[in-house]
Amino acid sequence: MPRSVRFRTFSGRGGTGIPRQRATSIAARRRRGAAGFTLIEVLVALSVVAVALAAIGSLIASTVRGVRSLDTHLTLVETTRAIETALPDRNTFQIGNFSGEVGGHRWRVDVLPFNFLNVDPQLPTPWVPQTVIVRVQSPSGPILQISTVRLRQRQGG
Repeated sequence: MPRSVRFRTFSGRGGTGIPRQRATSIAARRRRGAAGFTLIEVLVALSVVAVALAAIGSLIASTVRGVRSLDTHLTLVETTRAIETALPDRNTFQIGNFSGEVGGHRWRVDVLPFNFLNVDPQLPTPWVPQTVIVRVQSPSGPILQISTVRLRQRQGG
């Protein structure tokens, strides 16, 4: 014969009629749930942290690339300055080119006649303008080119 089980009903707070045993298990579950996080809350928090870490990693990577590029550019500028300082005296400059290598940086200097529409080459001046182009290439490939004008004293004048 099936045995019937009788529960006393819990009639607190308006008399809901929920059996006492069931009411205590619901309250126990509520207390346990209030003490921790649900799985979804943990996954959302982890995804937010992962996105933040990815953004920080991307920022650091772009900063490192920028620093490398800046370092390469500064090395090129310093090498170009050293080459320009070591150029021969303006009176011994001749039209043509010469090249070399310094610290792995290849360089080339081109000395060309200065051509400008507003300058008449027939005017008697004591100076002859020359275009000087200094081109330096770093071992990693980037090139820096500087164009300038130097004045050389005219022969016999």
